Amino acid sequence: MIYVDADACPVKAEAEAVATRLKVKLFLVCNGGLRPSANPFVETVFVPDGPDIADKWIAERATRGDVVVTGDIPLAARAVENGARVLKHNGEALTPANIGNVLATRDLMSDLRAADPFRQGGGKGFTKADRSRFLDALDRAVRAAERDRT
Repeated sequence: MIYVDADACPVKAEAEAVATRLKVKLFLVCNGGLRPSANPFVETVFVPDGPDIADKWIAERATRGDVVVTGDIPLAARAVENGARVLKHNGEALTPANIGNVLATRDLMSDLRAADPFRQGGGKGFTKADRSRFLDALDRAVRAAERDRT
């Protein structure tokens, strides 16, 4: 299965295309604001409003043999811990080998922003190359997750 943290996710359509082509169940998990897909491989899951409710829903279900798509690093860490394969929106894989460093960097940057109110924003825009990288990475991750299951 593929679980997508769908609130503010820029690659929902790409995830749906991969799920359809590979005939894999896709869960788009959000607090609302998404139009449910008519695609039989896609299930839109609406969770109550609240901090990290969608993340908790995904983390409680994603396990070995699944793929999680998220930009939320704490959710990614929980999914990796559960044995799921995890991709960021730009196709970057988060693994047991790198999740500790990614989580530490996220915490450091959060502390820096809190200490300096003028250090806000930043980051690169989402590009066509990121979208293409994501499509390729999701295809590979789903195929690898299927092997993990056996």
